Amino acid sequence: MLVREDGDGVLVIGQASHAWLSGQLARAWSPRPSEEVCLAAEQHDVGMAEWDLRPRLHPSGRPVSFTEMELDEHLRLWSPAPDRLLSQSAYAALLVSMHGCALYEGRASQPAVAAYLEREHARQERLISMLGADREEVARDQRLVAAWDAMSLALCLGWDDYDAGGVTLSGGTASPWPFAVERLTVRCEGRRLTERFETEEALHAALDAAPRERLEFALARPGSP
Repeated sequence: MLVREDGDGVLVIGQASHAWLSGQLARAWSPRPSEEVCLAAEQHDVGMAEWDLRPRLHPSGRPVSFTEMELDEHLRLWSPAPDRLLSQSAYAALLVSMHGCALYEGRASQPAVAAYLEREHARQERLISMLGADREEVARDQRLVAAWDAMSLALCLGWDDYDAGGVTLSGGTASPWPFAVERLTVRCEGRRLTERFETEEALHAALDAAPRERLEFALARPGSP
């Protein structure tokens, strides 16, 4: 779950909704990637969807954000994500597995992470062999998924002057311009919470009752009228 301070409360954006935004960025990219790559972008946080419906409560009285999750819980949710995608696309599952490894490689000294990486690397070898995939092409596609993930996070959380895989988002522009259109509007959904909560039950009840807010983010080529 993404938690963004907003006025007198917070906007909470589900990981799956942020990933949906990533998929919209992917489908507007130039050159346009394959549908399998777009699917991986759109579904890269599929392991988090159920958790976001019933998030943990942070001591601040807000929901726990994705940056505050305990490592063991994060790994527990991330680990089955490629399996969930296998029924849709083996190539998308491969990219999501690789994306997870890229996120965790900086913590490989921790035993739980090392075990996760070993399992996922073995999975990737099996899928690459099964698909007859080109390793350089796969690595390029994984970097694209990572870039769209970063761009989506920057848009949702209001990060400005942010470098997302070589594309800088600043003041409603992206440079160098990576899209097939001169202007692009992408969207996702969030919920607004204005209270702080003492129990998870109260938090979950408030999330269930909170109205949905449509969040739109407009990007334009630098210098365009």
